[in-house]
Amino acid sequence: MNRSAKNIKSTRPYSGIVVDGYDRAPSRGMLRAVGFKDEDFTKSQIGIASTWSMVTPCNMHINKLAEKAAEGVDANGGKAIIFNTITVSDGISMGTEGMKYSLVSREVIADSVETVVGCEGFDGFVAIGGCDKNMPGCLIAMARLNRPAVFVYGGTIMPGCYHDKDVDIVSIFEAVGQYANKKIDESQLKGIESCAIPGAGSCGGMYTANTMASAIEGLGMSLPNSSAQAAISPEKESDCIRAGQAVLNLLKNNIRPRDIMTKKAFENAITVVIALGGSTNAVLHLLAMANATGVKLSIDDFTRIGKNVPVLADLKPSGRYVMADLVKIGGLAPLMKMLLDKKLLHGDCLTVTGKTVRENLENVQSYPAGQPVIRSFENPVKKNSHLVILYGNLAAQGAVAKISGKEGSVFTGTARVFESEEAALKKILDGTIKKGDVIVIRYEGPRGGPGMREMLSPTSAVMGRGLGKDVALITDGRFSGGSHGFVVGHITPEAYVGGPLAIVKDGDTITIDAAKCLLDLGISQAEIKKRLKKWKQPKPRYTRGVLAKYARNVTSASMGAVTDL
Repeated sequence: MNRSAKNIKSTRPYSGIVVDGYDRAPSRGMLRAVGFKDEDFTKSQIGIASTWSMVTPCNMHINKLAEKAAEGVDANGGKAIIFNTITVSDGISMGTEGMKYSLVSREVIADSVETVVGCEGFDGFVAIGGCDKNMPGCLIAMARLNRPAVFVYGGTIMPGCYHDKDVDIVSIFEAVGQYANKKIDESQLKGIESCAIPGAGSCGGMYTANTMASAIEGLGMSLPNSSAQAAISPEKESDCIRAGQAVLNLLKNNIRPRDIMTKKAFENAITVVIALGGSTNAVLHLLAMANATGVKLSIDDFTRIGKNVPVLADLKPSGRYVMADLVKIGGLAPLMKMLLDKKLLHGDCLTVTGKTVRENLENVQSYPAGQPVIRSFENPVKKNSHLVILYGNLAAQGAVAKISGKEGSVFTGTARVFESEEAALKKILDGTIKKGDVIVIRYEGPRGGPGMREMLSPTSAVMGRGLGKDVALITDGRFSGGSHGFVVGHITPEAYVGGPLAIVKDGDTITIDAAKCLLDLGISQAEIKKRLKKWKQPKPRYTRGVLAKYARNVTSASMGAVTDL
């Protein structure tokens, strides 16, 4: 070992403990078997957290991206070690009991990455994620460990094509509703099903995966434009190689995640999410990431920032275009430059490049003239945020609505109450749900579900039956980034812990007012108290295993649904 003690301490603060000295011979012996040479024991060890799996097209290519990230580490003087963590597929499990594991997987991913990096003594790491929960899970681990780290997004899928029209996963969900309403036949349903998912990459609209990838880039934890690259592309391979180089630079300069993930950086991430018209899940995940970092972020920060930030991206689910279209015109960086020029971003925030946001964007070119994907500030999709935090007698601790503006800002209707997603979906598909109804799906919260399932199947069925402007849906569960329409989720307190959602009855009047940020049950406070006094908490649905452990430990959605508060 011919390196100075100072150098070893600064660039090998963890791996040196594992492999240096005669007493660490057993550790070196084990590592020789996985490919280490003598010279590798003096190098910084960099973990490559791969979420590769054949469970989902979102992650089926990430093993190759992990190899590229390792290549970037090894070519720049480090020693890369690839390891795996899990992923689940929301798109496949949606609408089933299995979907209860989706949000739980965020915690499992965070715990597993923390476990491997902490146990093996990696000096830094690169994490590569594809499907929705990979990203916040990896970022939570980065915040907890606070070792130099870079996140790489696995990239977006390309759109499928059906009868000369772009289609994606949400097209299939909505086709189910169209089939139930006899608007399409079985051969058309199969046709859409067969071509909507053409290959590798995350779901193509501004759904949760693309939302969180963009948020993480806005946060400063990814390299510029990592969020807006096709999954299978030379640009994505280059992104991985450069991430391997970047993490070594962070290690050399002792720049750690908590130096980057500040309150102002989270405000930048929120601004980016709003400008893109991103998923409601961003609220839940950014709160969880901030909790892991020790940053005080609340749902009210979304309201404060949202008053001044317009929706500029005309992206699915409520818009016309997909992430691949944003990639074609230059990605996320030009949008961030637009926001910075309007003083809507904090330009002095540090990023994983070792430079500030302002420095990263200094030479970024504007979008091509006339492109329709990102609008100007003078002609926004919506003048303020589509993410609206609601309060009221149904949501004393808050709820999250996704109001694009196309469905209006106020909805008053009659409650149709369901104790599960499956029960609601059945009545939507069979035509029971009518114009003017407010679908209430309860006992789907973090503890009550448990797991806080996404309601993409019911919301897509509503859209497929042509009721998007005529029916509202509220729940203590959450929504896929692919959901749109008059929808309110994350209602807290959730029904399972005695929130007023638990005592709503069929026929009650419910008002959703996005202008006044109000979610109101049209009965008196005295009647609410009377009903709550009679209410009894249901028995837990799971008493052993992962879901039971999660239900015992998880906080409310208004706090990010975290398990390590």
